[in-house]
Amino acid sequence: MNIQRLAVSDAIASVGGAPGGLSAADAERRLREFGPNRLERRAAEPLALRFLKEFTHFFALILWLAAGLALLAEWRAPGQGMVKIACAIVGVIVVSGLFSFWQEFRVERTLVALRKLLPQQVEALRRGTVARIAAEELVPGDIVLLEQGNNVPADCRLIEAFGVVANNATVTGEALPQPRDAQPCADEAPLHSSNVLLAGTSLVSGQAKAVVFATGMNTEFGRIAHLAQSGAEEVSPLRRELARLSRVIAMLAIAIGVAFFAVGRAIGIPFWQDFVFAIGIIVAMVPEGLLPTLTLALVLATQRMAKRNVLVRYLPAVEALGSTTVICTDKTGTLTQNRMSVKELFLGEPMDAPAALQAESPIVERFRPLLEVALHCHDVREGEEGGRPALLGDPMDIALLTIARRMPGSPKPFPRLHEIPFDAERMRLTAVHEAPGGATLYCKGAAEIVVKLCTRTLVDGSIAPLTDERRRQAREAENAMAERGLRVIAFAYRPLGPQWREDIVERDLIFAGLAGLEDPPRPEVPEAVRKCREAGIRVIMVTGDHPRTAAAIAREVGLVRSDRAVIVTGDELRRLSDTQLRLALDAPEIVFARVGAEQKTRIVEALKNKGHVVAVTGDGVNDAPALKSAHIGIAMGIAGSDVAKESSDMVLLDDNFASIVSAVEEGRVVFENIRKFLTYILAHNVPELVPYLAFTLFPVPLALTPLQILSIDMGTDTLTALGLGVEGPSPRVMQRPPRSRDERLFDGRLALRAYLFLGAIEAAAAMAAFFFVLRTGGWAYGQSLAADNPVYLQATSACLVAIVVMQVVNVFLCRSASRSIVSTGLRGNPWIAWGVVAEVALVALIVYAPPGNFIFGTAPISGETWLFLMPFAAAMLLLEEGRKWLARKRSAGAAGTRRWPTSRSADLSS
Repeated sequence: MNIQRLAVSDAIASVGGAPGGLSAADAERRLREFGPNRLERRAAEPLALRFLKEFTHFFALILWLAAGLALLAEWRAPGQGMVKIACAIVGVIVVSGLFSFWQEFRVERTLVALRKLLPQQVEALRRGTVARIAAEELVPGDIVLLEQGNNVPADCRLIEAFGVVANNATVTGEALPQPRDAQPCADEAPLHSSNVLLAGTSLVSGQAKAVVFATGMNTEFGRIAHLAQSGAEEVSPLRRELARLSRVIAMLAIAIGVAFFAVGRAIGIPFWQDFVFAIGIIVAMVPEGLLPTLTLALVLATQRMAKRNVLVRYLPAVEALGSTTVICTDKTGTLTQNRMSVKELFLGEPMDAPAALQAESPIVERFRPLLEVALHCHDVREGEEGGRPALLGDPMDIALLTIARRMPGSPKPFPRLHEIPFDAERMRLTAVHEAPGGATLYCKGAAEIVVKLCTRTLVDGSIAPLTDERRRQAREAENAMAERGLRVIAFAYRPLGPQWREDIVERDLIFAGLAGLEDPPRPEVPEAVRKCREAGIRVIMVTGDHPRTAAAIAREVGLVRSDRAVIVTGDELRRLSDTQLRLALDAPEIVFARVGAEQKTRIVEALKNKGHVVAVTGDGVNDAPALKSAHIGIAMGIAGSDVAKESSDMVLLDDNFASIVSAVEEGRVVFENIRKFLTYILAHNVPELVPYLAFTLFPVPLALTPLQILSIDMGTDTLTALGLGVEGPSPRVMQRPPRSRDERLFDGRLALRAYLFLGAIEAAAAMAAFFFVLRTGGWAYGQSLAADNPVYLQATSACLVAIVVMQVVNVFLCRSASRSIVSTGLRGNPWIAWGVVAEVALVALIVYAPPGNFIFGTAPISGETWLFLMPFAAAMLLLEEGRKWLARKRSAGAAGTRRWPTSRSADLSS
């Protein structure tokens, strides 16, 4: 019989379960039989096919074409060395493809490993004890406990339900959330049964206890996933821009190659010789290592962020963080420690400290109704965490339950009959329990809400009318506690009697008092807020807490420093038009309090409409729209609901605001490092191109051969270029405003510096070294030299060495676009250090080892030639240092005359 038709006890028995849950042995046996509770992964693209794709992308096709043309040239005109060129080009394709494949494979493995840092957890009954286990370990017969914001981990039959509403859109396509209960249902299909929760759906509200009857691929969601699985992950905007940039450079290389070929033919250069030159230009300007280096930079950034407690779910978020201008943050658990403790109690004057709640103290009887509300009105469960007994639930509820248990006699809660769950609109939790004197309602929540529902209060242990004077006293006590940064909770109750109706219970309540709970700020938050201010990033608190509490915490952590801060409550926000809200956001210091989830989304949209790049934090299911609406959604890893995590771009493993600031820093570093890498590789394209230009326009030999160009692009410069891609943060990276979202990776400043400044200096040094060796060897202007002439071989070797020497200097200059090499230093990046060692060793092998001479057409050069290059290296260093000094001077002058928060990113930390 279908499980949804059975009574609760029969439903549990039908899957071999027990009211107290399975034993560990039964659970282990069923796990072996039914397998892990997970979906089978989509059949991945075969490894061999992915491997082959690395050799057939756009760049590779251009190089394959060049290799084929080189072989054709050798066939038509043997003895020109074109076979070597073809083999070298194929070597470039193979090396680049192998590296790229290894790097992509490493990224995939790294992201899988990072996601394992945050497995979905579920609370299940095991032999009467609540245990927090991985969702994959669930088996049929397990009894799970679910609450608002949880994802449903398997197909379950409800056995208890309090205000349960489920979002089934992922499985059934129903747009509106559906109520669910534990009553037997006549529906045949689980998809439409009112007492079934389906895997892949989520709880919008309420609390539930349910027995698992299907797991993994046997669930309805598993069957759907088997028919149609999701598509590939979105490609990063940054990667798309780099791909476009690479295509532009590649097409430019082809255009220049074709143009040079045409000019060469026009001035009478032999066809095949001219053809070789064109191939050399194309090979020289194709950025083979660009995409692998980007991938490496991003994956290393995600690893660094994971070490700083930030789990990146999507690589695009790493770079997007660098342009963040506003962070909308929760208060509890993010700015504060989420370690609640009760500091004050109020029920008429005076205030009382919880320390006075001793078993023999008369204060216990005075506050007994409040303590009874705290004992019953919560969602705390006793269970295990990390193998030890623990209270599981909201820290505020745990703190209140702890003091409630100080009542004498070790009180036990009465059976629960009904519950109206807490949500951001109601701002209170109400539960009905079967007390000895009959059904009793217990209510706790925001003071301004709960007190309005009360008509009576306790006075010296007796019930009296709640007069205006007593309401005023309660309001003043609430404000006084909030001013001290305490979170204020009001308590009320009401005996219902035997004839009570669920739809009218929240009225005519008896006020039982107030509790002020302390949740101290995290000690590292003030420094993180200061860093945000220096970085030109606004931090706006958006909380559901009391306005005075929010203001007190905001002042304590440094979000508010003046007396002119604007505090906007949810009620006030509701009365503001969109235009008024956008104008209100111009306030230098603003805090939003008593704000609902839909209002949080509205704030995010208003900030986006003002041109800001918005990061927003959230933990509840109601935060999902705001997380999705923001440019960067950041979920809480500890307190966050499953729905919030799945709606986010990244997850804070420690729920700490300071970790967001660390992530922003990493995002800025990624963008800067790619610009450094681009500057470095584009600079050496100029000295590789100038020899062809000189050969075409003047009667001089070709200073650099295609094989020698390849030795630079895929040999000597590889590790040093990668070193720039993983450069650490500069000291001032968080002391400049966010970069504009419109700022291009490859812009006019970068092009001028790389091509017309650094590249031009390198080209001058390379050509000077070439002509120095030629003239020393007796060459006269206009004289042609054979390809195997010893003087010509030494001259091309000198040109090659000159480029490498200048690039060794350049890699240290490219560590910053404006900071002096004195401040960046020569240490601190082992990739660059080892890259320089490898670069020098490799060029030495090419120039001085017989195999290198044979393959690359080189010959040993004298020590005099090396000494000849030193002034050029020194000149490049001095000229670039002078340019940086001028850049720093201009930036300092401009910073004093512009509005810092809206300025474009400066070069001070790049």
